[in-house]
Amino acid sequence: MSETRTLDPNEYLMRENEESSEMFLLQSGTLAVLKRQGNIEKQIGTIYSGELVGEMSFLDRSPRSATVMAITEAKLTVIPIVKFEKYFSEQPAWYKALVNTLLERLRKANNKIRV
Repeated sequence: MSETRTLDPNEYLMRENEESSEMFLLQSGTLAVLKRQGNIEKQIGTIYSGELVGEMSFLDRSPRSATVMAITEAKLTVIPIVKFEKYFSEQPAWYKALVNTLLERLRKANNKIRV
């Protein structure tokens, strides 16, 4: 059975630069993706039901690249690193290479985002 987490509006799921040991599948609700610019957080994206949250830092073990906050009440499925690593280790080498290549390209593109 998977663990779930519920957020109230304006409750934070994760903060920019935090370490990561979980990613999430948004079951219901809407989340804001925020980046800090000086003392202000600006919304740079929105996450909707059915989308993953926190996957980049989860996969490459880098600090969180953005802050995520609930816009509406949100219900998420928690995916812990231990469960994912067990599944991922059983995949063929080409699949691991594909995931790592896509992740590297996403991280580079994400680093180019200017708020």
